[in-house]
Amino acid sequence: MRAIRGELNRPLSWQWSWHLSRQFMQLSFKLFCALSPIAAYAEEGVTDKSILLGQTVGLTGIVAAPVREMNEGALAYFSEVNKQGGVFGRQIILQTLDDKFDPAITAVNAKRLINEEHIFAFFQGRGTPHTQAILPLLAQYGVPLFFPSTGAAVFHSPVNRWVFNVRPKYQDEVSEAIKYFSTLKLNKIGLLYVDDAFGLDALTGFKNTMASRQLPTNIVQKFSRVNPDYTQIAQTLVKLQPEALIIASSSKNTVEVIKALRKAGGNFQLLTLSNNSSAAFVSDLGSAGAGVIVSQVMPVPNLHLSNLATEFMHAGKSNKVTMSYASMEGYVNAKVLVEGLRRAGKDLTREKLVHALESIHRLDIGGIMIDYGPQDHSGSAYIELTMIGRDGKFIR
Repeated sequence: MRAIRGELNRPLSWQWSWHLSRQFMQLSFKLFCALSPIAAYAEEGVTDKSILLGQTVGLTGIVAAPVREMNEGALAYFSEVNKQGGVFGRQIILQTLDDKFDPAITAVNAKRLINEEHIFAFFQGRGTPHTQAILPLLAQYGVPLFFPSTGAAVFHSPVNRWVFNVRPKYQDEVSEAIKYFSTLKLNKIGLLYVDDAFGLDALTGFKNTMASRQLPTNIVQKFSRVNPDYTQIAQTLVKLQPEALIIASSSKNTVEVIKALRKAGGNFQLLTLSNNSSAAFVSDLGSAGAGVIVSQVMPVPNLHLSNLATEFMHAGKSNKVTMSYASMEGYVNAKVLVEGLRRAGKDLTREKLVHALESIHRLDIGGIMIDYGPQDHSGSAYIELTMIGRDGKFIR
């Protein structure tokens, strides 16, 4: 022990110093080489070949049809990008889990996508309470959510740095509807809303706009999202006799309540919001849909009236996409995300992508203006009203 201590206490010769330094540098170099692939792609869900996005939506349940159309549009754009080599050589992959349009399942799926599938980001969820269910996870894990299919104000203000929108607020759609009815001198306006976060958001927009126009808000009815009594709802509203009725609910419920209203003799003007803009919604309504107004947050998808529509129709034909406002929304969402990925650069991280999207100011993507900033993640303000014709096609 004394000999060893003596050797240790003896000053190192320059030869030993050089030898140890050389060994240390060789070891450091080996570690660097071994770890450099990890260091280069340390972000979850990103490799040199791919970017993994995660999605939890109702592949089954009452919104299955519009979800399918939205995904068709998004996957069509991703397919076109991937065919051209992807983004900086990375293919975009979307992994989707079915939450059956149940917020509780949405939260479970989201945790799985983060902790087990190791996604880079969430893309294009569906539903207001469903999106609210995963908000805590975004902040906890630092995983962003891009372009949920909900226009609830809570996802716009205050700004959540992990949430980016494309579609405008439902409250703005409700406001546009009331303004339109007012120009037609239809001031006895009612609201029928689903009793969840989506419906309550529409109710806030309804009350605020009606109050600003000094109009009464006494025709307001709510109903359950699960197993509502459509006949009773219709009979109540027919007795109240509004001149116009705004309906804020998901597609299947909206279809059934419109049919019940028509059957009960409700001939007043009906309007529903952009979440019901799918081709399946119109088809399911059948003859009951004639004259129903639908607000839209996308340009007309199946006419060459904008560069965006022309591009969408070409991609849609190549990828067998349903030509609808819903699929157009999915296409636009994918297009905006890819713009952000390209701006983020080759060394992709979540933080870089957030900053890249915030750098987009008044970008015209062919018919819609996209605008972000550190204090604004709303994206688009595009809203127009359309009507379902007797032939089942939208009239602008």
